[in-house]
Amino acid sequence: MRPDVHRWLRRRTYTAATWTAAGLADAKRAQGTSVSVVLPALDEEPTVGSIVRAVRRTLVVDAPLVDEVVVVDSGSADRTAAVAEAAGARVVDTTTVLPEHGRVPGKGEALWKGLHATSGDLVVFVDADLVGFDPQFVVGLLGPLLTDPTIGYVKALYDRPLTTTEGIVPSGGGRVTELLARPLLNAWWPELAGFVQPLSGEYAGRRDLLEQVPFVSGYGVELGLLVDLAGLAGVDALAQVDLGTRHHGHQSDAALGRMAGQILHTALARRPRAGRPSPELLQYLRTADGVEAVSWDVAVTERPPMRTVRAAAGGRGRRP
Repeated sequence: MRPDVHRWLRRRTYTAATWTAAGLADAKRAQGTSVSVVLPALDEEPTVGSIVRAVRRTLVVDAPLVDEVVVVDSGSADRTAAVAEAAGARVVDTTTVLPEHGRVPGKGEALWKGLHATSGDLVVFVDADLVGFDPQFVVGLLGPLLTDPTIGYVKALYDRPLTTTEGIVPSGGGRVTELLARPLLNAWWPELAGFVQPLSGEYAGRRDLLEQVPFVSGYGVELGLLVDLAGLAGVDALAQVDLGTRHHGHQSDAALGRMAGQILHTALARRPRAGRPSPELLQYLRTADGVEAVSWDVAVTERPPMRTVRAAAGGRGRRP
């Protein structure tokens, strides 16, 4: 493992249980800081209401940590908007925010317009399809931002159980992460290899940083933000927090393929133009003490065309 990644992992990896909502509410009040929670949503009627209610009950009423909860609806065909509003969220539609810029489909579009539609100094993004949502997720993401002024962006890390016809596989989620995003980051941005869940849909940042970077309209938004914010503020301004276990719906392989295509396009648009890709790949295992990084050498050797080998040998090579 690269020494800089090892140092970053030790210095910038936290656990959500480190902070309490009441303690952070005191820190927020002392700093005169405001907090917005944004949920991008598309046909999330079964889950969005319970998430909004949990945030409002625990982090607005019980401990005044969150100032506004906004659901950004991307044109849901179900009752997502009505359920979210009944639960206490302010609901905005992507067609009504910055209408002069039109509307394009995709999660990143909802996040971008959610940034415009809110006013908090700190913005927390939470996926609206979480099952068994815990308000401590928001507390954990805000912890580093409210206790360390040098940190500007915080991503979640967690286990992602995969529900299959044969039961629950404890760590079977995050297939696009393992098959595409992690290899891409390790190859082209090895300084970011310490992020356990680079595509996590839960993260928080300072508005003054978030408003300086572009938001990719589709599923490449998480990788784009990670790369662009690291380039803007430096890797040490980024952190990650262990939220434990995250449950949500899983998509088909075809849908994951489309997601991977958008992530690949996002990475290609940002690819460093010089130098060879790093041959190291970091993967992560859950242990009793947290997560453990395992390093692999994934370098390949490219053999020359056989005709050139035979030509160099003066034609003496023989086919078997």
